[in-house]
Amino acid sequence: MKVVLCWFRRDLRLHDQAALYHALRSGFPVVPVFVFDTGILDDLDNREDRRLQFIHDALLQMQAQLEKLGSALDVYYGTPAAAFRHFTEKYDVAGVFTNHDYEPYARQRDSAIAAQLQQQGIVFRSWKDQVIFEKEEVVKDNGSPYTVFTPYSRKWRAALEPFYFKPYPTEKYFVHLHRQPAIPLPALSEIGFEPAVRGFPSSNPEDALLKHYDTTRDYPAIDGTSRLGVHLRFGTVSIREVARRALKLNETFLKELIWREFYQMILWHFPDVVHASFKKEYDNIVWRNNEREFKAWCEGQTGYPIVDAGMRELNETGYMHNRVRMVVASFLTKHLLIDWRWGEAYFAKKLLDYDLAANNGGWQWAAGSGCDAAPYFRVFNPTLQAQKFDKDGKYIRKWVPEFDTLTYVSPIVNHEMARKRALETYGKALKP
Repeated sequence: MKVVLCWFRRDLRLHDQAALYHALRSGFPVVPVFVFDTGILDDLDNREDRRLQFIHDALLQMQAQLEKLGSALDVYYGTPAAAFRHFTEKYDVAGVFTNHDYEPYARQRDSAIAAQLQQQGIVFRSWKDQVIFEKEEVVKDNGSPYTVFTPYSRKWRAALEPFYFKPYPTEKYFVHLHRQPAIPLPALSEIGFEPAVRGFPSSNPEDALLKHYDTTRDYPAIDGTSRLGVHLRFGTVSIREVARRALKLNETFLKELIWREFYQMILWHFPDVVHASFKKEYDNIVWRNNEREFKAWCEGQTGYPIVDAGMRELNETGYMHNRVRMVVASFLTKHLLIDWRWGEAYFAKKLLDYDLAANNGGWQWAAGSGCDAAPYFRVFNPTLQAQKFDKDGKYIRKWVPEFDTLTYVSPIVNHEMARKRALETYGKALKP
């Protein structure tokens, strides 16, 4: 019996999932598949990576749902090329359905898999699922991509219609899932990893929290952000569902979702930003790249309490409050004059909600090298940031309990000196 494979990647749910919906309506039984891609996993340093635990948990949940429906998730560990050789030997495959992924590695991977399948006469089809608008859907009137957020966000809002929030009613078509016995999911130990600490944020934050998002989101000591980053990253929630709630509950929260799509659009149109500054002249900056100071920053031992609190929170939990992310990124690039790529790579290793487009966009914003960036001469004062957003020191005390004792490390750099040095260094590099 011919089947269609639905390849899950950044969309780990059965509900309101574009590719699954189209697969279920294709006229063929649908086999859900997932690939533990060694091209990605081999680059992970930590054998107890919490992101992998999160993915594994999401797959177990999907597997349990599918078993109740008499179907099964088929999981392969290896390269995508080997995975689809295996799947096409095991099943009589008419097509492979999946959702778009906009990162450079993913685009190359999908192109290679599409070519491999084409040689076997198998169609490869892909849909939009992880964003409301993608690629060229929100562009300037002349067809060129936006490079500044505010006009992009206006156009994004103007283009919005209820149609874009409409869920894909996958449940109506579950009868078209391929019937087969349960297939055991490989344990993390079988793919070279170990179980990690759980305690993941909820995929369904309270309405009350989202309603007050604009007034609470800047204060790291309180639970005032959605914590949906990891769920949006791996698609355990639908962006359509989240955006519907944002539109109804809080304009500032919706704006953050638009920022997410802005950075996805930038990555699609300007893939060079992965390795190079969006504003090319910023690649002329002569970074100090002091390894001892970078180590102190990584370990939360800079002598600036809010910076150290953020880095310790990140190292221990895989999360850092968004306001604090801006402060620590500014500190690394401006106070220490360390290349933003070093900080971006460290976040990429540690962040549970790591997303290439948003991480790159955020770091380039902090360094001044990105699109729509703050002017390079705006340097966050970490002491003032702490006074403004953690005035009682509650957040700092949680992560840096020794900060007001004699055992706390002295500041590794003087703020005024560092600010002056940053302005001079940037000024030299950016001279016309």
